[in-house]
Amino acid sequence: MKVVIAIDSLKGSLTSMDAGLAVKEGILAAVPDAEVIVRPLADGGEGTVDALIEGYGAEKVCLSVTGPLAHPVSCYYGYLPHTGTAIIEMAAAAGITLIPSFAKDPLHATTYGVGELILDALSKGCRDFIIGVGGSATNDGGLGMLKALGCTFHDIHGNDVGEGGNALAKINSIDTSGMNPNLKHCRFQIACDVSNPLCGKNGATYVYGPQKGADIHMISKLDSAMAHFAQKTTQFLNTDYSQVPGAGAAGGLGYAFLSYLNAQLIPGTELILNAIHLEADLKDADIAVTGEGRLDSQTVMGKAPLGVAKLAKKHHAKVIAFAGTVADDADACNQAGIDAFFPIIRDITTLEEAMKPDNARANLRAAANQVFRLL
Repeated sequence: MKVVIAIDSLKGSLTSMDAGLAVKEGILAAVPDAEVIVRPLADGGEGTVDALIEGYGAEKVCLSVTGPLAHPVSCYYGYLPHTGTAIIEMAAAAGITLIPSFAKDPLHATTYGVGELILDALSKGCRDFIIGVGGSATNDGGLGMLKALGCTFHDIHGNDVGEGGNALAKINSIDTSGMNPNLKHCRFQIACDVSNPLCGKNGATYVYGPQKGADIHMISKLDSAMAHFAQKTTQFLNTDYSQVPGAGAAGGLGYAFLSYLNAQLIPGTELILNAIHLEADLKDADIAVTGEGRLDSQTVMGKAPLGVAKLAKKHHAKVIAFAGTVADDADACNQAGIDAFFPIIRDITTLEEAMKPDNARANLRAAANQVFRLL
């Protein structure tokens, strides 16, 4: 029996690999001669770097970069030396959680630190980048990141335009000649699960600006500034990605990656499943095991466990899912490729007790053991 395990993290309790290894222990206790493979799972958002660092033994590179409000922030990214791959979450350098709610300032918040993370990885020889762009505090169209990478933006007087969404309206000229030459040899894969264009009522500013601190007057100003940036980019680069779905991701950071770095925007789960080469493991698997903290009808809306199920079904493997809790509407998972799912809680308990790592690990191990005894 060959079993492939890829479980999303149980948020606040177990990492993806912790959960997967607990299931593996339970399986082997029931079927000692089973071949069991554990892979990290994430959806490209928060926790992706940690999952891939743990799952692949990647180096954790810690450094200080420019935060969203220009103050230094400590952060890290994952580095795989043997493949020259960097795994980055933009939120580590420009995330909304880095700013107190009273200090949100989309007019001035910058993605400069994201560019510094990329530069550091470039200096280590990375040419392959996997970047998650969720949870941004910024609305600068990627201006700060591009400036960190060597691009210059000047106003009508030849002065630097500054930082933040407010600076976009000042752009008169763009010069990319100073960008790091190694960028031409890089592949940027961006985990992007939104379809917003850059500007307009469905764009970055109108849809996501309010959660970043923009009021109605600020939104109109920022959207106009973003449109101006797009116009100038088209004028100087002869490209127009402003209407591409996902260009509005992370306050227009998606647009910057498309226009200046020839990036690919890929749904987060798809990108991570490709990165962990899960399909190759599943080609001759009998059973796939997946799961997450809570299974419900939202699981089938593109979440990571559904991605695992789709790949497993492509290769005719049975799919089992474990979860901390299961909602009344979780039957939708059965229609989407998960053959059977099981909540792991074994006794009446509080949420706090259930989420303690030792308890969650024991519950997962026991649930897997019982299911595989039957199999």
